Amino acid sequence: MSSVFGTLFRVSTFGESHCPAVGAIVDGAPAGMRLAESDIQPQLDRRRPGQSALSTRREEEDLVTILSGVEDGITLGTPIGLMVHNKDQRPGDYQEMSQVPRPSHADYTYQIKYGVRASSGGGRSSARETIARVAAGAIAEKFLAERHGVEIVAWVDSVGALDAGSVDLERITRELVDRHPVRSGNPDMSQAMADLIAQVKSRDDSVGGTVCCVCRNLPAGLGEPAFDKLDALLAHAMLSIPASKGFEIGSGFSGSRMLGSAHNDPFVDKGGRLGTATNYSGGVQGGISNGEPVYFRVAFKPPATVALPQKTARFDGSETVLEAKGRHDPCIVPRAVPVVESMAALVLMDLLLRQEYRKR
Repeated sequence: MSSVFGTLFRVSTFGESHCPAVGAIVDGAPAGMRLAESDIQPQLDRRRPGQSALSTRREEEDLVTILSGVEDGITLGTPIGLMVHNKDQRPGDYQEMSQVPRPSHADYTYQIKYGVRASSGGGRSSARETIARVAAGAIAEKFLAERHGVEIVAWVDSVGALDAGSVDLERITRELVDRHPVRSGNPDMSQAMADLIAQVKSRDDSVGGTVCCVCRNLPAGLGEPAFDKLDALLAHAMLSIPASKGFEIGSGFSGSRMLGSAHNDPFVDKGGRLGTATNYSGGVQGGISNGEPVYFRVAFKPPATVALPQKTARFDGSETVLEAKGRHDPCIVPRAVPVVESMAALVLMDLLLRQEYRKR
Protein backbone atom coordinates (compact mmCIF):
# COMPACT_ATOMS: atom_id res chain seq x y z
CA MET A 1 0.00 0.00 0.00
CA SER A 2 3.00 2.33 0.03
CA SER A 3 2.15 3.51 -3.50
CA VAL A 4 -1.40 4.58 -2.54
CA PHE A 5 -2.24 8.08 -1.29
CA GLY A 6 -5.57 9.36 0.04
CA THR A 7 -8.73 8.07 1.69
CA LEU A 8 -11.79 8.99 -0.38
CA PHE A 9 -9.80 10.41 -3.31
CA ARG A 10 -7.27 7.60 -3.67
CA VAL A 11 -4.32 7.67 -6.04
CA SER A 12 -2.24 4.58 -6.82
CA THR A 13 0.93 5.23 -8.80
CA PHE A 14 2.98 2.75 -10.82
CA GLY A 15 6.09 2.55 -12.95
CA GLU A 16 9.85 2.92 -12.81
CA SER A 17 12.15 5.45 -14.44
CA HIS A 18 13.16 3.18 -17.34
CA CYS A 19 10.17 0.85 -17.70
CA PRO A 20 7.76 1.27 -20.67
CA ALA A 21 5.40 3.66 -18.87
CA VAL A 22 4.44 5.34 -15.62
CA GLY A 23 0.97 6.26 -14.48
CA ALA A 24 -1.77 6.34 -11.88
CA ILE A 25 -5.17 4.93 -11.01
CA VAL A 26 -7.42 7.60 -9.52
CA ASP A 27 -10.34 6.25 -7.51
CA GLY A 28 -12.98 8.53 -6.00
CA ALA A 29 -13.22 11.24 -8.64
CA PRO A 30 -16.86 12.43 -8.66
CA ALA A 31 -19.02 11.44 -11.61
CA GLY A 32 -20.26 14.01 -14.08
CA MET A 33 -17.15 16.20 -14.22
CA ARG A 34 -15.83 17.22 -17.63
CA LEU A 35 -12.32 15.83 -18.09
CA ALA A 36 -9.93 15.44 -21.02
CA GLU A 37 -6.20 14.96 -21.53
CA SER A 38 -6.00 18.71 -22.22
CA ASP A 39 -6.99 19.37 -18.59
CA ILE A 40 -4.02 17.33 -17.35
CA GLN A 41 -1.30 18.04 -19.91
CA PRO A 42 -0.42 21.64 -18.92
CA GLN A 43 0.88 20.60 -15.51
CA LEU A 44 2.82 17.69 -17.03
CA ASP A 45 4.38 20.14 -19.48
CA ARG A 46 5.55 22.26 -16.54
CA ARG A 47 7.07 19.18 -14.87
CA ARG A 48 8.64 17.45 -17.87
CA PRO A 49 12.42 17.20 -18.36
CA GLY A 50 14.32 19.05 -21.07
CA GLN A 51 12.17 22.18 -20.92
CA SER A 52 15.12 24.53 -20.33
CA ALA A 53 18.89 24.64 -19.88
CA LEU A 54 18.28 24.51 -16.10
CA SER A 55 16.99 20.93 -16.19
CA THR A 56 18.10 17.45 -17.25
CA ARG A 57 18.72 16.90 -20.96
CA ARG A 58 16.43 13.86 -21.03
CA GLU A 59 13.87 14.60 -23.77
CA GLU A 60 10.37 13.39 -22.96
CA GLU A 61 7.05 14.71 -24.26
CA ASP A 62 5.24 13.17 -21.28
CA LEU A 63 1.93 13.01 -23.13
CA VAL A 64 -0.84 11.61 -20.94
CA THR A 65 -3.47 9.11 -22.07
CA ILE A 66 -6.72 8.58 -20.17
CA LEU A 67 -7.35 4.83 -20.21
CA SER A 68 -10.59 4.53 -18.26
CA GLY A 69 -13.16 6.27 -16.12
CA VAL A 70 -14.10 8.89 -18.72
CA GLU A 71 -16.60 8.61 -21.57
CA ASP A 72 -17.45 11.37 -24.04
CA GLY A 73 -15.41 13.76 -21.89
CA ILE A 74 -17.41 13.06 -18.70
CA THR A 75 -16.11 11.23 -15.61
CA LEU A 76 -18.09 8.08 -14.83
CA GLY A 77 -17.30 7.88 -11.11
CA THR A 78 -15.23 4.75 -11.79
CA PRO A 79 -11.42 4.50 -11.50
CA ILE A 80 -9.59 6.79 -13.91
CA GLY A 81 -6.52 5.20 -15.48
CA LEU A 82 -3.71 7.55 -16.55
CA MET A 83 -0.57 6.56 -18.47
CA VAL A 84 2.54 8.33 -19.75
CA HIS A 85 5.09 6.44 -21.88
CA ASN A 86 8.81 6.53 -21.15
CA LYS A 87 10.63 7.05 -24.45
CA ASP A 88 14.07 8.66 -24.03
CA GLN A 89 15.82 6.01 -21.93
CA ARG A 90 19.55 5.28 -21.71
CA PRO A 91 20.03 2.29 -19.40
CA GLY A 92 23.67 2.03 -20.54
CA ASP A 93 24.48 5.16 -18.57
CA TYR A 94 23.96 3.16 -15.38
CA GLN A 95 26.17 0.12 -16.05
CA GLU A 96 29.03 1.42 -13.90
CA MET A 97 26.61 2.11 -11.05
CA SER A 98 25.21 -1.42 -10.99
CA GLN A 99 27.85 -2.37 -8.41
CA VAL A 100 28.25 1.06 -6.82
CA PRO A 101 25.44 2.60 -4.76
CA ARG A 102 25.36 6.31 -5.50
CA PRO A 103 26.13 8.49 -2.44
CA SER A 104 22.94 9.90 -0.83
CA HIS A 105 20.77 8.15 -3.44
CA ALA A 106 18.30 5.32 -2.77
CA ASP A 107 20.31 2.56 -4.50
CA TYR A 108 21.61 1.11 -1.24
CA THR A 109 18.41 1.37 0.78
CA TYR A 110 16.22 -0.14 -1.97
CA GLN A 111 18.68 -3.04 -2.33
CA ILE A 112 18.71 -3.68 1.42
CA LYS A 113 14.92 -3.42 1.75
CA TYR A 114 13.85 -5.55 -1.24
CA GLY A 115 16.94 -7.61 -2.04
CA VAL A 116 16.67 -6.34 -5.62
CA ARG A 117 16.29 -2.98 -7.33
CA ALA A 118 15.64 -1.45 -10.74
CA SER A 119 18.83 -1.86 -12.76
CA SER A 120 18.86 1.70 -14.09
CA GLY A 121 17.42 5.16 -13.65
CA GLY A 122 16.68 4.91 -9.94
CA GLY A 123 13.44 2.95 -10.41
CA ARG A 124 10.68 4.17 -8.11
CA SER A 125 13.07 6.53 -6.30
CA SER A 126 13.51 8.53 -9.50
CA ALA A 127 11.78 11.89 -9.90
CA ARG A 128 10.14 10.28 -12.95
CA GLU A 129 7.66 8.76 -10.49
CA THR A 130 6.20 12.22 -9.85
CA ILE A 131 4.55 12.22 -13.29
CA ALA A 132 1.72 10.15 -11.81
CA ARG A 133 1.29 12.56 -8.91
CA VAL A 134 1.07 15.54 -11.24
CA ALA A 135 -1.44 13.85 -13.56
CA ALA A 136 -3.69 12.84 -10.67
CA GLY A 137 -3.25 16.22 -9.01
CA ALA A 138 -4.48 17.99 -12.14
CA ILE A 139 -7.81 16.17 -11.81
CA ALA A 140 -8.10 17.22 -8.17
CA GLU A 141 -7.19 20.80 -9.07
CA LYS A 142 -9.89 20.98 -11.71
CA PHE A 143 -12.54 19.86 -9.24
CA LEU A 144 -11.32 22.22 -6.50
CA ALA A 145 -11.29 25.19 -8.87
CA GLU A 146 -14.71 24.48 -10.34
CA ARG A 147 -16.43 23.68 -7.04
CA HIS A 148 -14.85 26.28 -4.74
CA GLY A 149 -12.61 28.53 -6.83
CA VAL A 150 -9.54 27.16 -5.05
CA GLU A 151 -6.23 28.46 -6.42
CA ILE A 152 -2.94 26.68 -5.76
CA VAL A 153 0.27 28.48 -6.71
CA ALA A 154 3.84 27.41 -5.92
CA TRP A 155 7.11 29.14 -6.71
CA VAL A 156 10.84 28.81 -6.13
CA ASP A 157 11.61 30.60 -2.87
CA SER A 158 15.36 29.98 -2.85
CA VAL A 159 18.23 28.38 -4.76
CA GLY A 160 21.26 27.68 -2.64
CA ALA A 161 21.85 30.81 -0.55
CA LEU A 162 19.81 33.06 -2.88
CA ASP A 163 16.37 33.97 -1.50
CA ALA A 164 13.50 35.25 -3.62
CA GLY A 165 12.33 37.55 -0.83
CA SER A 166 8.77 38.35 0.21
CA VAL A 167 5.89 37.51 -2.13
CA ASP A 168 2.31 38.80 -2.07
CA LEU A 169 0.32 35.66 -1.28
CA GLU A 170 -2.89 37.20 -2.61
CA ARG A 171 -1.46 38.26 -5.98
CA ILE A 172 1.09 35.62 -6.97
CA THR A 173 -0.07 33.65 -10.05
CA ARG A 174 1.27 30.80 -12.15
CA GLU A 175 1.55 33.17 -15.09
CA LEU A 176 3.91 35.37 -13.07
CA VAL A 177 5.87 32.37 -11.80
CA ASP A 178 6.30 30.90 -15.30
CA ARG A 179 7.70 34.07 -16.87
CA HIS A 180 11.21 32.74 -16.19
CA PRO A 181 12.40 29.09 -16.33
CA VAL A 182 13.65 29.23 -12.73
CA ARG A 183 10.03 29.90 -11.58
CA SER A 184 10.99 32.34 -8.85
CA GLY A 185 8.30 34.26 -7.03
CA ASN A 186 10.40 37.41 -7.47
CA PRO A 187 11.27 38.26 -11.11
CA ASP A 188 14.15 40.46 -9.92
CA MET A 189 15.92 37.38 -8.50
CA SER A 190 15.20 34.96 -11.34
CA GLN A 191 18.30 35.61 -13.42
CA ALA A 192 20.64 35.46 -10.42
CA MET A 193 19.14 32.09 -9.46
CA ALA A 194 19.42 30.84 -13.04
CA ASP A 195 23.07 31.96 -13.17
CA LEU A 196 23.81 30.05 -9.97
CA ILE A 197 22.25 26.86 -11.34
CA ALA A 198 24.21 27.27 -14.59
CA GLN A 199 27.47 27.74 -12.66
CA VAL A 200 26.85 24.64 -10.57
CA LYS A 201 25.92 22.64 -13.67
CA SER A 202 29.14 23.71 -15.45
CA ARG A 203 31.10 22.24 -12.51
CA ASP A 204 29.20 18.92 -12.76
CA ASP A 205 27.70 19.59 -9.34
CA SER A 206 24.19 20.26 -7.99
CA VAL A 207 22.42 22.68 -5.66
CA GLY A 208 19.28 22.57 -3.50
CA GLY A 209 16.55 25.08 -2.75
CA THR A 210 13.08 25.67 -1.39
CA VAL A 211 9.59 25.88 -2.90
CA CYS A 212 6.77 27.92 -1.36
CA CYS A 213 3.09 27.28 -2.03
CA VAL A 214 -0.14 29.12 -1.26
CA CYS A 215 -3.67 27.68 -1.44
CA ARG A 216 -6.35 30.38 -1.69
CA ASN A 217 -10.16 30.36 -1.35
CA LEU A 218 -10.23 27.24 0.79
CA PRO A 219 -13.39 26.76 2.83
CA ALA A 220 -12.95 26.68 6.58
CA GLY A 221 -13.29 23.29 8.24
CA LEU A 222 -10.91 21.06 6.23
CA GLY A 223 -8.79 18.71 8.32
CA GLU A 224 -9.43 15.59 10.44
CA PRO A 225 -7.92 15.81 13.95
CA ALA A 226 -6.18 14.25 15.63
CA PHE A 227 -3.93 12.40 13.18
CA ASP A 228 -5.20 13.58 9.79
CA LYS A 229 -4.83 17.28 10.44
CA LEU A 230 -4.56 19.45 7.33
CA ASP A 231 -1.01 20.52 8.13
CA ALA A 232 0.00 16.95 9.04
CA LEU A 233 -1.29 15.58 5.74
CA LEU A 234 0.42 18.39 3.81
CA ALA A 235 3.68 17.51 5.56
CA HIS A 236 3.16 13.83 4.68
CA ALA A 237 2.47 14.71 1.05
CA MET A 238 5.41 17.07 0.65
CA LEU A 239 7.96 14.87 2.39
CA SER A 240 6.95 11.99 0.11
CA ILE A 241 8.28 13.94 -2.90
CA PRO A 242 11.74 12.74 -3.99
CA ALA A 243 14.61 14.89 -2.65
CA SER A 244 12.42 16.75 -0.12
CA LYS A 245 14.07 17.27 3.25
CA GLY A 246 11.99 19.77 5.19
CA PHE A 247 8.51 21.22 5.63
CA GLU A 248 7.14 24.22 7.49
CA ILE A 249 3.73 25.89 7.45
CA GLY A 250 2.84 29.47 8.28
CA SER A 251 5.51 31.06 10.45
CA GLY A 252 7.24 27.69 10.63
CA PHE A 253 10.51 27.57 12.52
CA SER A 254 10.74 31.36 12.70
CA GLY A 255 7.59 31.32 14.84
CA SER A 256 9.50 29.51 17.57
CA ARG A 257 11.52 32.71 18.10
CA MET A 258 8.42 34.90 18.62
CA LEU A 259 6.37 35.75 21.68
CA GLY A 260 2.80 34.47 21.82
CA SER A 261 1.43 38.01 21.95
CA ALA A 262 3.13 38.78 18.64
CA HIS A 263 2.48 35.42 17.00
CA ASN A 264 -1.27 35.17 17.72
CA ASP A 265 -3.62 35.97 14.81
CA PRO A 266 -6.42 38.27 16.10
CA PHE A 267 -9.89 37.63 14.70
CA VAL A 268 -11.58 40.39 12.67
CA ASP A 269 -14.72 40.77 10.58
CA LYS A 270 -14.01 40.32 6.86
CA GLY A 271 -17.20 41.30 5.11
CA GLY A 272 -19.58 38.98 6.91
CA ARG A 273 -17.16 36.22 7.82
CA LEU A 274 -14.69 35.88 10.64
CA GLY A 275 -11.08 36.09 9.53
CA THR A 276 -7.70 36.93 10.99
CA ALA A 277 -5.74 40.18 10.86
CA THR A 278 -2.45 38.31 10.47
CA ASN A 279 -1.73 34.78 9.27
CA TYR A 280 1.19 33.33 11.22
CA SER A 281 -0.94 30.18 11.52
CA GLY A 282 -0.65 29.62 7.77
CA GLY A 283 -4.40 29.22 7.42
CA VAL A 284 -4.54 26.23 9.79
CA GLN A 285 -5.56 26.19 13.46
CA GLY A 286 -5.93 22.97 15.40
CA GLY A 287 -5.24 21.07 12.19
CA ILE A 288 -8.32 22.61 10.51
CA SER A 289 -8.43 25.28 7.79
CA ASN A 290 -9.74 28.62 9.06
CA GLY A 291 -10.58 30.21 5.70
CA GLU A 292 -7.35 32.19 5.36
CA PRO A 293 -4.75 31.32 2.67
CA VAL A 294 -2.84 28.15 3.52
CA TYR A 295 0.84 28.64 2.82
CA PHE A 296 3.88 26.45 3.41
CA ARG A 297 7.46 25.85 2.32
CA VAL A 298 9.28 22.69 1.27
CA ALA A 299 13.07 22.22 1.30
CA PHE A 300 14.78 20.12 -1.38
CA LYS A 301 18.31 18.79 -1.14
CA PRO A 302 20.80 19.03 -4.01
CA PRO A 303 20.22 16.18 -6.51
CA ALA A 304 22.34 13.25 -5.37
CA THR A 305 23.65 12.12 -8.76
CA VAL A 306 26.57 14.32 -9.84
CA ALA A 307 29.30 13.75 -12.42
CA LEU A 308 32.08 14.95 -10.12
CA PRO A 309 34.42 12.15 -8.99
CA GLN A 310 33.36 10.95 -5.53
CA LYS A 311 35.20 8.56 -3.23
CA THR A 312 32.77 5.89 -2.12
CA ALA A 313 32.43 2.10 -1.86
CA ARG A 314 30.95 -0.70 -3.96
CA PHE A 315 28.24 -2.97 -2.58
CA ASP A 316 30.98 -5.43 -1.56
CA GLY A 317 32.66 -2.73 0.56
CA SER A 318 35.72 -2.19 -1.66
CA GLU A 319 36.73 1.44 -2.21
CA THR A 320 36.18 3.10 -5.57
CA VAL A 321 35.73 6.47 -7.23
CA LEU A 322 32.36 7.07 -8.87
CA GLU A 323 31.87 9.47 -11.77
CA ALA A 324 28.15 9.11 -12.35
CA LYS A 325 26.87 9.22 -15.90
CA GLY A 326 23.32 9.93 -17.03
CA ARG A 327 21.21 13.06 -17.40
CA HIS A 328 20.20 14.69 -14.16
CA ASP A 329 18.90 18.04 -12.93
CA PRO A 330 21.54 20.34 -11.43
CA CYS A 331 18.71 21.78 -9.29
CA ILE A 332 15.33 20.15 -8.81
CA VAL A 333 13.27 23.08 -7.52
CA PRO A 334 12.11 24.67 -10.83
CA ARG A 335 10.53 21.36 -11.90
CA ALA A 336 9.34 20.60 -8.36
CA VAL A 337 6.91 23.55 -8.47
CA PRO A 338 4.04 21.67 -10.23
CA VAL A 339 4.74 18.57 -8.11
CA VAL A 340 4.24 20.58 -4.91
CA GLU A 341 1.03 22.08 -6.32
CA SER A 342 -0.26 18.64 -7.30
CA MET A 343 0.42 17.03 -3.94
CA ALA A 344 -1.33 19.94 -2.22
CA ALA A 345 -4.32 19.42 -4.52
CA LEU A 346 -4.51 15.72 -3.63
CA VAL A 347 -4.57 16.52 0.08
CA LEU A 348 -7.20 19.24 -0.27
CA MET A 349 -9.39 17.15 -2.56
CA ASP A 350 -9.43 14.22 -0.17
CA LEU A 351 -10.21 16.40 2.85
CA LEU A 352 -12.91 18.29 0.96
CA LEU A 353 -14.68 15.05 0.05
CA ARG A 354 -14.41 13.88 3.65
CA GLN A 355 -15.94 17.14 4.89
CA GLU A 356 -18.75 17.01 2.33
CA TYR A 357 -19.49 13.43 3.33
CA ARG A 358 -19.69 14.51 6.97
CA LYS A 359 -22.19 17.28 6.13
CA ARG A 360 -24.43 14.84 4.31
